[in-house]
Amino acid sequence: MAFVSSLLNLLLIAAPWLLVGLVLAGVLKAVLPQAWVARQLGGSGVLPVVKAALLGAPMPLCSCSVVPVAFGLRRQGAGKGPTVSFLVSTPETGVDSIALSYALLGPLLAIIRPVAAVFSALIAGLLAGGDDATPQPPITTSSCGGGCCGHKTPAQTTLGRRLTDGIRYTLTTLYRDLLLWLAIGLLAAAAVAAYAPPDLLASWGQGWTGMLVMLVVGIPMYICATASTPLAASLLLAGVSPGAVLVFLLAGPATNLGTLALVGRELGRRAQVGYVAGVAGGALLFGALTDLLIGQLDASWQLPAHQHDELLPLWLSLPCLLVLLLLALPPVSRWLGRSAQGATA
Repeated sequence: MAFVSSLLNLLLIAAPWLLVGLVLAGVLKAVLPQAWVARQLGGSGVLPVVKAALLGAPMPLCSCSVVPVAFGLRRQGAGKGPTVSFLVSTPETGVDSIALSYALLGPLLAIIRPVAAVFSALIAGLLAGGDDATPQPPITTSSCGGGCCGHKTPAQTTLGRRLTDGIRYTLTTLYRDLLLWLAIGLLAAAAVAAYAPPDLLASWGQGWTGMLVMLVVGIPMYICATASTPLAASLLLAGVSPGAVLVFLLAGPATNLGTLALVGRELGRRAQVGYVAGVAGGALLFGALTDLLIGQLDASWQLPAHQHDELLPLWLSLPCLLVLLLLALPPVSRWLGRSAQGATA
C-alpha cells in the first residue's frame, strides 16, 4: 500500500505538468519547422553554434530522434560546431522535461537544467571545430512521426494545421518514445519513496565522487530528458546531492554509445572529443555550482512540489492523468500483442 500510495501521488503530481509540456512541445514544433532551423544553422562560426544551442533547447526531440534530424541539418549546410551544439542541447532539455522537472525535482533544478544544457552545447560546439558543410539532399527518416513531415512547405500549410500536426506528433509519437523509460522512472521513484531508508545513497552520492559516478553512469545510457526526470527524482529522494543529480540529467540524455560512434564517423575525431568534453565539462561545472548554491537558498527552493504541499487540485490533476493513460493504451496494447505473438512463435 505504501508503494501504491507513493506511485499514485507521483502520477497525480507529474500528469498535469507532463501534459502541458507535451502540448507546448507540439506548439514549438509547429512554429519552428525543421527547414527554418536548418537555415539558421547554415555555415560555421560562433553565431550558428549559439543559435543551435538556443534553438535546440526547447525542441521536442529526444535522444532517439535528434540524431537523424541533426545529421539532416548537417547535410543541408550546418557546420560541425552547430551540428554538435544541436546534438547536445536538444536531448538534454525541452519544454516537456522542464515542466516535469518543476513537479518532480523542484524549481531550482528546473531553472538550472536548461541553462546548463545551453552552456554545455555551446562548449561542445566550439570545441568541435568549424567547417562549411556542402549542402546535400536532406536525409529522409522515420523519426518525424505523424504530421511533422509532409509534401507542403510551412508557408503552404495553415498555422492551425501545423499546430494540430505538431500537437498530434508530441501526444503520439513523442509520448510513445518516452513511455517505457518514463514508466520505469516513475516506478523507481515510487519504490524509493516507499521503501528506501533515508540517505540510502548519500554515502557516495555527494560532492565530486557522486558527480563522477553519475557522469560514468549517464554517458553510455540511452534515455530521454523527460524519461530521465523521474529516475533523477528517485536519486534525489535516496540522498544523492542535487549537483550529482544534475550531472545525470545532463549526461544521460545528451550522450550514448551509439551517438558517440555516429558523431565520430560523420564529423570526425575532433568533433567526437569536443562532444564528450562539452557534455562532461558542462555537467560537472554546473553540478558543482548547484551544490554550492543549494546551501545559500531557502529550503523550499530545494524541494519538489510534492514535498512542500504545492499539489495541484485533484479536479485538475486527475483528468490529466486519465488523458495520459488513455494515450498510453495504443502503444501498450501493440507491445502486448507483439509479446503474445513472440511467445506463441
